[in-house]
Amino acid sequence: MTRARLFGSLCGLVFFLNLARIVFAPLLDVFIVEFEIGAATAGLVATLVWVGSASLRLPTGWLLTKFPRHRLVVASGLLLAAASAATATAATPRQLMVGAFAMGTASGVYFVAANPLLSELYPEGVGHVLGIHGAATQLAAVVAAPLVTAALLVDWRLSLWAVAVGAAITTAYTWIAARRTEMPRAGRADRAFLAGALAERRVILTALALTGGAVFVWQGIFNFYDLYMQSKGLSKGASGAMLTVVFASGVPAFYVGGSLADRLPHVPYLLGIVGTFAGCILALTAAEGLVALAAVSAVIGFVIHALFPATDTYVLGALPDSTRASAYAVFSSVWMLTQSVGSSAVGELLEAGYAYDAVFNGAALCLLAAVGLLAAVDRAGGFVE
Repeated sequence: MTRARLFGSLCGLVFFLNLARIVFAPLLDVFIVEFEIGAATAGLVATLVWVGSASLRLPTGWLLTKFPRHRLVVASGLLLAAASAATATAATPRQLMVGAFAMGTASGVYFVAANPLLSELYPEGVGHVLGIHGAATQLAAVVAAPLVTAALLVDWRLSLWAVAVGAAITTAYTWIAARRTEMPRAGRADRAFLAGALAERRVILTALALTGGAVFVWQGIFNFYDLYMQSKGLSKGASGAMLTVVFASGVPAFYVGGSLADRLPHVPYLLGIVGTFAGCILALTAAEGLVALAAVSAVIGFVIHALFPATDTYVLGALPDSTRASAYAVFSSVWMLTQSVGSSAVGELLEAGYAYDAVFNGAALCLLAAVGLLAAVDRAGGFVE
């Protein structure tokens, strides 16, 4: 029972940690007016959240060789509560950017500490647990825009105060639940960060090879999804609704994707998801009309979000207790950096004069070619299963 309560508290905490990363996007137009800044500066605020999320992942991996996982989880919640409260009181663009970066760092610390902890609390069903945990994460993406809309009826800062208060409450409950739970002894031998990561380099490189291209492409498509829908002839409201469909379909995708990861062979499963995602991109460029675009958006959102728990299940399951946190921190850091440059690459191609369909179709064909090559490598026994 105490283990279940701890798991429930982590699902609550991760909701607010991901909400902190998503909540800035619907606030950008408010920042432009409130702080008298340009679109580029406002966009930098949102970017800094994700940069912050990547920045402390490696240091957190080292800290996990010194401190128990649950203490760093609690520390991430305290950091989020403090950073959100500070950001809610920002009076200048600089304060806003510093606050956004700090809010992002909290999520980076959390995921590197919490995912290994969950895999050790529930070793008999890693994918199932990570899927439920991921669904809680994805709910934040669905709630972010309505939360901001409601807050704007009074003051946009209320959305950040909601994150601060929610993080404080769930962190307190997590600390209480953790103190009452017997923590797993797995990972206590993980005391050499660099040596641990190097020892598991085949697992890290395999996971990056299998999924790095897909998350790179998805980050580029996701950030331009609204504009792409408008280029397809949809109104601003309808294009925003398509992005909501993508997020909403990700909620069940985490649960289903994680559960299937417990039952299916990991490498073929991951390659199947990536190949299906590439096919969805081709279908997206061919689709026309609101109904067809909504249907494809739902499928593409389901498929790509199923990739995340499947990837974590593979990595965490393949890593031994003695190196799990160290190696996962390295993988998570590189994976996040791989994702972050996708939107820049797509933006550069668009500015160079290439059309959306050409860029997206080209990316899909590259992914399909990569899947074929990686499948051949897997058949030759080149990957860690």
